[in-house]
Amino acid sequence: MNATDLLRVDLNLLRVFHVILEERSLTRAGQRLGLTQPAVSYALGRLRALFEDPLFVRMPSGMAPTPAAERLALPLRRAMAAIGETLRDAEPFDPASSTREFRLTLSDVGEQVFLPPVCEKLQQRAPHVRVAADPVPIAEIETKLRLGQLDFAIGNLPELKRVTRHAVLFHEEWACMTRKRPGLPNGTLSAAQFLALQHIAVSSTDSSHLAIDHALRDRDLQRRIAMRVQHFTVIPQILLRTDWMVTVPRGVAEVFNAAGQFAIYPLPVALPAFASMVHWHEVYEHDAGHHWFRSLLIETLSAISPKTPPARA
Repeated sequence: MNATDLLRVDLNLLRVFHVILEERSLTRAGQRLGLTQPAVSYALGRLRALFEDPLFVRMPSGMAPTPAAERLALPLRRAMAAIGETLRDAEPFDPASSTREFRLTLSDVGEQVFLPPVCEKLQQRAPHVRVAADPVPIAEIETKLRLGQLDFAIGNLPELKRVTRHAVLFHEEWACMTRKRPGLPNGTLSAAQFLALQHIAVSSTDSSHLAIDHALRDRDLQRRIAMRVQHFTVIPQILLRTDWMVTVPRGVAEVFNAAGQFAIYPLPVALPAFASMVHWHEVYEHDAGHHWFRSLLIETLSAISPKTPPARA
């Protein structure tokens, strides 16, 4: 495309391009845009002529982007975000009246710990702003952030650090937890006592749980896994009915132990502390509403500081 061609670009064509990229289907793109499939096909034809590339190729799995389309996606998204920001400058983001929806992804226990204080702040400062929280596989988060299908990812997600903008909310350490009962040690747990118990292993949306087994293997140690679960929130009910143990972030253990039914111990195997972070994509760095909500998240969630209570049987 040359400079003369740029003068002929209809911004609606770029919107069509991005919706096809997200949906990988002309039919679904048309449904989102309120256009018929022939109208979407016509727009795609104009885009192909402008960029002198097929852009999308029909495959059994849907409309697959060509390498040229992949290269165009990010700069065009940045350009459209900049245009949107310029237009919004004439009407600044007003949290008191905005009805904007912000989309988050975080683990099930992250929802339990993080969403209540965020919603409390929103009710006070932005009563009409809406929040949608959905689980997203780690492999899809960066793409959804980049395409604007997701605004923020929150949690211990080190895989995202190299491809996102991010801010540390707080640092946390590991703890292990089991049902209170006679015979448990006071204060600390030895590695032998830790390994003598059966354990619940958590395979959550992040990979941090793998660090536990890696650290044990480095010391020629291995937990006896009684059960593997995908979600944190089922753990308290399992622990209350068994003598099993679980290793989780200390803040999570404190949430689960609100009624004082569990003994919480420092992990007897040394593991480095880890960071809970909020991630976003650079394309939306200067969007006024995005910046406001990001600041609210950082302010609110940074105040969550896990304590270190002693274990008592």
